[in-house]
Amino acid sequence: MNNFSKIRLGVFLGLLLACALAERLLPRRVRTTATAPRWRANLGLAALGMLAVRLLLPFAAVETAYRVEAARFGLLNQWSIYFPLKFVMSFALLDLLIYCQHRVFHRVPALWRVHAVHHTDLDLDATSGVRFHPLEILLSMLIKMAAVALLGAHFLAVAAFEVVLNATSLFNHANLNLGALDRLARLIIVTPDMHRVHHSPNRVETDSNFGFNLPWWDRLFGTYRAQPGEPHETMTLSLDGARDPRKLDVFSLLGRPFKRAA
Repeated sequence: MNNFSKIRLGVFLGLLLACALAERLLPRRVRTTATAPRWRANLGLAALGMLAVRLLLPFAAVETAYRVEAARFGLLNQWSIYFPLKFVMSFALLDLLIYCQHRVFHRVPALWRVHAVHHTDLDLDATSGVRFHPLEILLSMLIKMAAVALLGAHFLAVAAFEVVLNATSLFNHANLNLGALDRLARLIIVTPDMHRVHHSPNRVETDSNFGFNLPWWDRLFGTYRAQPGEPHETMTLSLDGARDPRKLDVFSLLGRPFKRAA
């Protein structure tokens, strides 16, 4: 495992533990299902996704950026751009890419079948932020690698983006009550209350608040929804027809996109 992978894993584990502790101290909702089976499913999918990327891709986004930088390939490498500006541009454009990708995965039926696995969690907590089908992880990485190459994104910005994306995914799925801070925090980052709306089974609400890091794209493109129709404390989560805990183990979730009724 290279140094970046170690740093990324260390940040992930540290933030997961921090979020789990914060959820105990400042919970937003009362849990409706057993925690252990959910954690096994969520962390199991995450582990399989990481393994799939390592086994099936020769390298990932950061190394792609490093090679592109060395070859002076990509849009941002066609000019001499002041490093801080190039860093910010690379980070912001990658975040816009993730927003657009998320919308496409909701719009295209075949991609929605894969992404719907993420929306089947009966409760939300930090581990929900890594509940993605391995196929989605692979597709997302391929899209990210292509975008990095075409943009000529700086490899340090890509490395920072990867770490921040993991961190904010844990944070904005956390069962965490920010209280009055939420209104201010969601001006600069996607908060748990903002993202929870996205996990409603109401399709109008499901197709809103697509951002993971920055909240501005939703406001800019008209997909921002401030609050769910139901109170946060009691709102329904998951998808209609996907609330049987016996069918939400790792193996069932792996096969879900390929079932006729997915």
